[in-house]
Amino acid sequence: MKSFLIVGLGSFGHHLCRALAEQKCEVMVADQVSETLEDLLPLVVSAKVGDCTNEEVLRSFDIPSFDACFVCLGDSNILGSLQITSLLKELGAKKVFSKADDDVQAKFLLRNGADEVIYPELEVAVSLAVSESSDSIFDCIRLTADYSIYELQPLPRWVGKSLKELNFRVKCNLTVIAAIRDGVIRPNLSPDYTFREDEHLLVLGRIEDIHRVIR
Repeated sequence: MKSFLIVGLGSFGHHLCRALAEQKCEVMVADQVSETLEDLLPLVVSAKVGDCTNEEVLRSFDIPSFDACFVCLGDSNILGSLQITSLLKELGAKKVFSKADDDVQAKFLLRNGADEVIYPELEVAVSLAVSESSDSIFDCIRLTADYSIYELQPLPRWVGKSLKELNFRVKCNLTVIAAIRDGVIRPNLSPDYTFREDEHLLVLGRIEDIHRVIR
């Protein structure tokens, strides 16, 4: 069972804690305000009230014992996020995820030791913008600045043809990673897999290639 530390219990920290608990992970939470922890007490193995910019407070948590640490302070406290991110790495954190609101914050967090930066608002904004701006795209999961996974309905010209026939990866510069039919995800599609009208596809690629294909 994996173990995680979440520092900062705003909206994102709460959602993250609940999601990790649902995955049967052990979660420890920490915040300066005791009231923010109360509703999470049944879900966590430990909850601490304290100023995590204080090295002695973090040291008492046995940081190296966690599989990953999440710094989820509010956007107005970027200095605190920078301090905590740096201290976590100094104290032996295996992996640190830090929440950022923009690229400037992300740059400084990465310089201060963050292994990865989380943009929760950006991820939601991008997903909504992509899906709502096209009738052919139903969802979008952003992986990097350039690549995402898109949920598409097969175009009429694809239906009844196989991945091999369409030479999909070469001609579209996209990779089909799964098909979804009747709520069931079917991964690892063979080159002979034939597209059907009553399914959706999960496709990995760049948005410009997606737009070029579905145009």
